[in-house]
Formats: sequence, C-alpha cells, structure tokens
Amino acid sequence: MKLSLPSTLETDRLLLQRLRYEDADEIFHTYASKPEAARYVSWPTHGSIRDTRTFLRAAIPAWDAGVDYSYTIRWKDTHRLAGSIGALHDQGKIQFGYVLGPVHWGRGVATEAVHQLLTVLREQPTIYRLGTFVDAENVASARVLQKCGLEEEARLPRWFRFVNQQNTPKDCILFRYPLRAHHKN
Repeated sequence: MKLSLPSTLETDRLLLQRLRYEDADEIFHTYASKPEAARYVSWPTHGSIRDTRTFLRAAIPAWDAGVDYSYTIRWKDTHRLAGSIGALHDQGKIQFGYVLGPVHWGRGVATEAVHQLLTVLREQPTIYRLGTFVDAENVASARVLQKCGLEEEARLPRWFRFVNQQNTPKDCILFRYPLRAHHKN
C-alpha cells in the first residue's frame, strides 16, 4: 500500500523536495560526510561521494515502491541544502527521521520540517502508527519531537546500536505521534 505524498512540501522558509540523483554532491558535502551530523543516524558516515550515490540508488526507487519517502530540506530563499527528512513506511506504520548539516543547527529547521511532514502524514488514512526514536543523549532532537506534538512512549535501555558510535548499544527514547480516531487500520 503506497502513500499519496506530494513530491514537494513547502513551509514559510523551507522547501522539502523528493530526493534526486542530482542532489548527491550537496548531500555528501552538507551532512552525509560530517561525523557530527551523522552521530545519531542509523547509517554510516559517507566516506566518499560513491557512498552517497549508492544511498540514492536505493532511496529514490524506494519512493516508487512505497517504502521510503525521503526529501531534501532546502532554504526557500537561497535553495541551499540544509538536510534531509524521510519516512519509512511499513504497511501503515511510519518511522521518520531527519538529519541536518551542522551549519544549519539551532535555526528551527528541524522543527519546521518535521511539523510539515507530520501535517501531510497524519492525513494519510492508511497510517495507523507514526513515530520515531532517538538516542537518549540526543536532547536537541527529543526537544524538536516534543515541540512537534510527539509524546514519549518509552525509554528503552541499550536498545539500538548507532553505527557511528562504535556500534555500542545505546539507551533510546521512543516517540509516537497521536493520530486521530479515523485511523483505524
């Protein structure tokens, strides 16, 4: 079951656009090759542009397959890449995540992008669960999620191995977004 998501989302300051192969260089240089940006993500820091291209060769067709809806996050005024946001879809269950280049931290980009993605996702009638998890040490992301209306559901000791943190099992916080009653699937 595929979702009906637009290829472009817009906020006051940002454009969220479906990933394209042409984004590879910007993705690599903005965040994918930056250890500080990739610290809390589930994928390894990209060591070369080849890694970024390999990622795009998987992510772009995954949209058409209905399993991964990933967007770049760009500033509207300059069209400069700030990061990416995406939703993994598993038969009505959504797990979403985002990553920003370090120079874009602390400017409300994540909150604005997450809010916009949630606005679109919560209107999808086949979605019955919408959430994500963060490393318990990732206080900034936990704050973003709470500002966007997500609720802490559980604290999970030694729950996930983050590849960019020596694969050490880390404590995580599971968040869920409360969906309206019409989501009964």
